[in-house]
Amino acid sequence: MNKILKLHELGQSVWLDYIRRDLLDTGELSDLIQKGEVRGVTSNPTIFEQAIAGSDLYTSTIEKLVSKELSADEILDDLILTDIRMACDQFTSLYEESGYLDGYVSVEVNPNLADDTSSTLAEAERLWEAVDRSNVMIKIPATSAGIPAIQKAIAAGICVNVTLIFSLDRYSEVMQAYVNGLEERIQDGKDVSKVASVASFFISRIDSAVDGALEVLRSENLLESEIASSLLGKAAIANAKLAYSGFSETFSGPRFVKLQNAGAQFQRPLWASTSTKNPNYPDTYYVDNLIGPKTVNTLPPHTLEAFRDHGEVENRLESGLVEARNSLAKLESLGISMKEVTHKLEREGVEKFASSYHNLVDTVRARVDSLQ
Repeated sequence: MNKILKLHELGQSVWLDYIRRDLLDTGELSDLIQKGEVRGVTSNPTIFEQAIAGSDLYTSTIEKLVSKELSADEILDDLILTDIRMACDQFTSLYEESGYLDGYVSVEVNPNLADDTSSTLAEAERLWEAVDRSNVMIKIPATSAGIPAIQKAIAAGICVNVTLIFSLDRYSEVMQAYVNGLEERIQDGKDVSKVASVASFFISRIDSAVDGALEVLRSENLLESEIASSLLGKAAIANAKLAYSGFSETFSGPRFVKLQNAGAQFQRPLWASTSTKNPNYPDTYYVDNLIGPKTVNTLPPHTLEAFRDHGEVENRLESGLVEARNSLAKLESLGISMKEVTHKLEREGVEKFASSYHNLVDTVRARVDSLQ
């Protein structure tokens, strides 16, 4: 059997971390859906930057929009929303057949608003209404300002993909925001059965940061090579396993069971940034080791192809919890603070997406100017 389909049998949904106009126009996405391999799509400003700046696929559409005298920001908004709507429509049947579990397409709020609660919420509401598809997920970053916006969005019935989660503490806040939002919605006498959410926990960037710190200690002769080698590539998976343990505890407790009886869904962990950055690690490293029920893994096309070819299908997420705790404890004993690492990664993630968004606007503005 196809290895990706085996993942689905184990309770993990595979979503595609990629969107581009030709993926939608050529039937490539529809084919992946029909084969049962891809059950959702995620996007972010960097993905759209690569799609629009790196191709001529959007030129004819830009020309038409220029003739309507739209600004560069308005044109960019139209390009993104059109792709998202098209993708949502191709997932409609799966969305309904899965009982609203899968078939979602994610679009991100403007990352420049990440530290502004009210503006983030307003933008989430605008995108929800503008896309006008029940299977769209609005991506809200898990910053301190994003947490209350997430709760209010859930209470308003907006499906939310909580993005840029790195730390266990922040993840706990994310889960509480989701539960609080559902409770608030039920108190208002509203249905919760179609309010879906995923919590996107970023993976490979954690290892890149921690491995770099270990190499610095080793180069300064502050750490023996054997100790460093034993911890390389361990932090991200250990962090994810502890996050999954927290998920299992939160969503099996009496508080959520009450919500579940009212029709609420789990807020599934979604493993993001799962392509391997370090060439010394297998290209399916973060897929093979994060397989478990009630989860999502969003994969870029090359990682999807690699796993289909030589991935290892085994439920490893629910094992090795003691080893995971020990690995993180050893890092702390060496002076590598996961709290500091993850906080820095959160800020860098927001800044990276904001930079991509700026580049995206600049690209569209340059094309508009050239056409005018």
